[in-house]
Amino acid sequence: MRKLIADIAERTLAAYVTTFLGLLLADGFDLTDISALKAAAIASIPAALSVIKGAIGGRFGDKSSAAWLPAGDGAPGRR
Repeated sequence: MRKLIADIAERTLAAYVTTFLGLLLADGFDLTDISALKAAAIASIPAALSVIKGAIGGRFGDKSSAAWLPAGDGAPGRR
């Protein structure tokens, strides 16, 4: 369970950071503008969806990670 929570937290943080940075770069990267706050708020939406996706994956997919597909024998990167 601890590994699953860490996996979901990592995926959520990655979704938030990449979305936030993408929105800042598209908007001109001005952190003093109100649009930066809007970008931060909008970036939380994919991050929240990442938590939901991870919870579904932990319930129905691979029980030890947030992946939707179960880990099979010979799966790349899994042992």
